[in-house]
Amino acid sequence: MAAFALHLLRHGAPEGAGRLIGRTNALPTAAGITACLAQAGDLAVEAVICSDLSRAQHPAEVIAARLALPVTLDPRWSELDFGAWDGVSTDVIDPAALGRFWADPDAAPPPQGERWSALVARVASAIAALPARDTLVVTHGGAMRAALAHLCGFGQRELWAFDLPYAALLSLRVWPGAPPSAQIAALYP
Repeated sequence: MAAFALHLLRHGAPEGAGRLIGRTNALPTAAGITACLAQAGDLAVEAVICSDLSRAQHPAEVIAARLALPVTLDPRWSELDFGAWDGVSTDVIDPAALGRFWADPDAAPPPQGERWSALVARVASAIAALPARDTLVVTHGGAMRAALAHLCGFGQRELWAFDLPYAALLSLRVWPGAPPSAQIAALYP
């Protein structure tokens, strides 16, 4: 089967930035939506998919309207669930526990939070369900890294080497299959 373009766009700046905002349904700022529009402005896609969280859904709706396409909500593209840390600033979390999480988020997930492997499995399921056509997914930094782990085989150390600021656009060429594979085409911070 032929390759297709998969564009992963991190949502723009949300209200309350500077905290671990996983499943917290923070609204996007107007500047965050504008930044997403600027990144996605020249993309030629046939499908627009997004996380079910407002900070991804709102910019996806604006982009899709500009392209005259419908938006498909898919909760599998949501951010990692930070459990008890969700919505909390990192400066009030025990530094040793936070360090263990950053070093190995599968072995040391946040209290009552999601394991890294669960996020990767969830995103892999979303990728398997993608149409084999050029697609934009408006999502989150963790989900983007999970996609890179699944599609490109990057390990934890390599994944944190990618700077994915708000409104970052990661473009991939994806070859469907079992398992699928991908090549990074571009990264626009």
